[in-house]
Amino acid sequence: MTDTRVAVYLDFDNIVMSWYDRVHGRNSYSRDRSRIAEDPTDPEIAERLQRATIDVGAIIDYAASFGTLVLTRAYADWSSPVNAEYRQQLVARAVDLVQLFPAAAYAKNGADIRLAVDTVEDMFRLPDLTHVVIVGGDSDYVPLAQRCRRLGRYVVGVGVAGSTAKSLAAACDEFESYDTLPGVTVPEKPKATARSGAASKPAPAEKAESAPKAEGEAKRSRRSSRAKQEPVDEDTMVPFDEIPPEDLHAAASRLLERALRLGRDKGDDAEWLHTSAIKQHMRRMDPSFSEKKLGFRSFTDFVKSRDQLAEVQESGHERLVRLKD
Repeated sequence: MTDTRVAVYLDFDNIVMSWYDRVHGRNSYSRDRSRIAEDPTDPEIAERLQRATIDVGAIIDYAASFGTLVLTRAYADWSSPVNAEYRQQLVARAVDLVQLFPAAAYAKNGADIRLAVDTVEDMFRLPDLTHVVIVGGDSDYVPLAQRCRRLGRYVVGVGVAGSTAKSLAAACDEFESYDTLPGVTVPEKPKATARSGAASKPAPAEKAESAPKAEGEAKRSRRSSRAKQEPVDEDTMVPFDEIPPEDLHAAASRLLERALRLGRDKGDDAEWLHTSAIKQHMRRMDPSFSEKKLGFRSFTDFVKSRDQLAEVQESGHERLVRLKD
């Protein structure tokens, strides 16, 4: 796995819609599509979008576990407010954003065709590519996966459970559900709360008089709330060297845990992993990581300091590490 070079292609609209349906129920995005397009800042819609937020870092870190990422592309209409929320995170992870201008109502197959054309072109343009990671569960990608395998590439698929075609999973050399990636959890559905009756409704005259003022205050409050909730170091979305000093240790621990989980999952049930391989994986996930920034002389010393998370086994010149249960 030392000479592997990986290309990642994300059908971003597909993964966002599929995860929205996974969190809120089947066909939820189709039912809410018009409301999302009309006003994504509506309190109810904003809350539903927030709960169905995609962990971009989990996908990219998983792809990086196969080798060096030589290119990563995400296809979507980035002028859409739903997708625009992710632009900063994606750019911070060096993802190339490919703009799709909807020519029809919902730009059906727009991403599929563009993604497939770019993938085949890249395989001939970059003959040293060894792995192709396709993020999206659409069955339209089956011929693409088959062609990539025919051209000698190892094909990895990533999709949301319940929204991925079985034929696509069968066409890949390896397929992983987004739900099972380290750091990803399906949020629990909120409990229904009893709504008060007429007492909570203002009188018609009062409501009409206060509506413009209340609407303006609500929009300002939502903008302020979103600004306060901007993640500072959410699962290594922000480069390591841009994280405030007080948060470096927490970010490093999360990075170590994710690397250990991915290494264990790929090691054929091997619990003990070489510290050099784990460090290399962490540097692939976040090239700005350095144990010296945290005050440690060596990577082994850094791992030993996380004794609540990992344990180290030393035998001669060999250093092994495993994740604690």
